[in-house]
Amino acid sequence: TATAAAAAPATTGRAPAPGSAGSKRKEPFRRVKSEEIEVDPRLIDNSYDAVFGGSGWGAKANEDLRVTRGKSFRHEKTKKKRGSYRGGEISQSVNSIKFEDD
Repeated sequence: TATAAAAAPATTGRAPAPGSAGSKRKEPFRRVKSEEIEVDPRLIDNSYDAVFGGSGWGAKANEDLRVTRGKSFRHEKTKKKRGSYRGGEISQSVNSIKFEDD
């Protein structure tokens, strides 16, 4: 009897999962399917250059800090704070985007 049990293939006792045909290609689970999402054109490019343009103090700081990663970012940011910026015009404009309720 021990040889008969060893010769039979082992099964888990579970029914096969739905859609688990051997010929189907498996796709990873995606909660949000990118091809079904429509992005507002105002939000496609959210980079500093697209929002504020390429001039001014912020553009220079962004250019320098964009490539800085990790621990050195704090050091470089502090250097920028005590740098040569001496005020200037402070904009009161609003850069928010208002969405309509669906």
